[in-house]
Amino acid sequence: MLNLLRFLPVLLLGVMSSLSFGEIAHYYIYEEEAPGTVIAVLSEHSMFNSTDRPASNFHLMKQFNSSLVHIQESDGQLSIVERIDREHICKQSLNCILALDVVSFSKGQLKLINVKLEVRDINDNRPHFTSSEIHVNISENSPVGTRIPLQIAIDEDIGTNSIMNYEISANSQFSIDVQTRADGVKYTDLVLMKELDRESQSAYSLELVAMDGGSPSLSGSAVVNVRVLDFNDNSPVFEKSAVTVDIMEDAPVGYLLMDLNAADPDEGANGEIIYSFSPQVSPEVCQLFNINPKSGSVILAGKVDYETKQTYEFDVQAQDLSSNPLTATCKITVHVIDVNDNAPAITITPLTSVNKGIAYITETTAKDSFVALISTSDRDSGPNGQVQCTLYGHQHFKLQQAYEDSFMIVTTSPLDRERIVEYNLTLVAEDLGFSSLKTIKQYTIRVSDENDNAPVFTKQIYEVSVLENNSAGAYITTVIAKDPDFGLNAKISYRLVDAKLMGQSLTTFVAINPESGVLRAVRSLDYEKIKQLDLEVEAADNGVPQLSTRTQIKIKIIDENDNAPVITFPLLDNGFTEIMLPINAPQNYLVSQITGVDNDEGLNAQLFYSIVQDTQRLFAINRVTGELSLTRKMDALQVKDLSIVVAIHDRGRPSLHCNATIKFTLTDSLPSSVEIVIMQSSAEEQQQKDLSIIFIAVLSGGCLVCRYWILVG
Repeated sequence: MLNLLRFLPVLLLGVMSSLSFGEIAHYYIYEEEAPGTVIAVLSEHSMFNSTDRPASNFHLMKQFNSSLVHIQESDGQLSIVERIDREHICKQSLNCILALDVVSFSKGQLKLINVKLEVRDINDNRPHFTSSEIHVNISENSPVGTRIPLQIAIDEDIGTNSIMNYEISANSQFSIDVQTRADGVKYTDLVLMKELDRESQSAYSLELVAMDGGSPSLSGSAVVNVRVLDFNDNSPVFEKSAVTVDIMEDAPVGYLLMDLNAADPDEGANGEIIYSFSPQVSPEVCQLFNINPKSGSVILAGKVDYETKQTYEFDVQAQDLSSNPLTATCKITVHVIDVNDNAPAITITPLTSVNKGIAYITETTAKDSFVALISTSDRDSGPNGQVQCTLYGHQHFKLQQAYEDSFMIVTTSPLDRERIVEYNLTLVAEDLGFSSLKTIKQYTIRVSDENDNAPVFTKQIYEVSVLENNSAGAYITTVIAKDPDFGLNAKISYRLVDAKLMGQSLTTFVAINPESGVLRAVRSLDYEKIKQLDLEVEAADNGVPQLSTRTQIKIKIIDENDNAPVITFPLLDNGFTEIMLPINAPQNYLVSQITGVDNDEGLNAQLFYSIVQDTQRLFAINRVTGELSLTRKMDALQVKDLSIVVAIHDRGRPSLHCNATIKFTLTDSLPSSVEIVIMQSSAEEQQQKDLSIIFIAVLSGGCLVCRYWILVG
């Protein structure tokens, strides 16, 4: 029996008119039913009541959930293949529906049923908390009625099988308040019922129970650990009320000045301390110094300068984390110690356009052109403030002193963007102090493009071949030109140089994509009409002025074996001809010569002749010349309605051929003017002819009959 599902697309096309209706069938099962449990029998559905014979040939269409259900082919019995876990396939969706499409094909009628299988929930999941312990902190001075949200329990079941209520273990201090969110989820708050006293009891351990509404009810629990926090009644105290520290003016950013330490005897947040500047500290101090709020470490956040300021004074405060915080203050004095810490400064003023810190200079810039002005400075005095400057990077640029502390960058030779696009120069300014300080600055010069290069094709001549009878739009080749310029100066577009071919525009034969250079055929090409297409393609950039170049493309059309041979002699009438044959003609008598032509070339036009059908085995044909001759003398009593079928084949791949049916009219004798020709052939040639006749006779059932046109004049 053929597999119906395999041929279902064909059947649907063939019997669509007999598809009288489709219907939806609703069934339900409970999750976790045992494998093999029968859900329903579809042949008993009301849609089959009108049929004389029971419906059969039921098949389940391939769907993502079809592996869960099995259908019995004979009567459409639906059964469970494996246990169905509702929470796995539908999670907590209120409606869990498996949609299955079933077809029944019997007595030439196709019926389609959409089965909606509802999977109903059972109470197979117990409520649970994500953590077995819930930690809660509450201050001892919290007012009665304080609410603390507790963790929500989870139950994968739905409806009444999900969480319905919470309970907490008996105690005199706390209760819970269970509420329902808009989405139906139950949640609870811990509510303080009596005032707390940390000194009397600093912690409470309570059990929170979540219960579902199933029958029987399932539950899960977690321990709520309540910690009572102390009320703040002690202030922080510094080890020292004032601290003095010295710092060298060349100290690096991040340098540690001191570690402050304050203590608070309270517990919890009341005893935890954070450090900060007092409100009276100036913005300058806040920029130069930084305080770690937890450790009290004071570090240098900016550069101090003895020449600007020698002493800094500011207050640091320690504050606890109570809701009513207490504070202590420590005075800090910082003395700056003088050193030679000022490195030279470099200022670059480009004389050309600048974009995102990069200077641009055109590639037409001449030698000894002024590119940028370099200014240096040093805040120190004496030798420490005297600066010398050096340029590193490339020999195309040099540094030339303009006047005291100022220099010029100038070109030393013409520039060519196609050789070097970008120059990364390094300026070094160094003072004469001891020990000397120096500053290094990078300076990037990018050469902007001028349209000084024409596009260049990758080949001077493109020689390609394309088979004739191509489809319109067939790919021929891709020409590629490159332009070493940049931007629009290097953006190339291609076009065909128009010319005439067979009196028509070249563009009616081929077309080129102006952006990609892809050359495609516009029409089908015929080798018998056009042997080769010679054309020119121009590539032009989009620079100003525009530059262009051309290349030649030679497209050779390759012959296909698309012309079958045509019999030119004897003259045929709808594939038939008649030839007079003397009844007493001798063996090897030359009956006629079959000739033909083929418009193709090469092997596609090389012909060979054969006999396709010769029931009497009276004839032989020369495969090369087409000469038809008798293999033996005829017996007038045995020969009646004598005819043969000959064929001409070319040697193309695949080979094409044409046939002709030759009917012979037997005569007693030939006119005296007719010369009798006897064909001579070697034994080997005769054997080859016989083998050819046998081989072609086997294939004669597949030969084609060709029509011929006779040209007169």
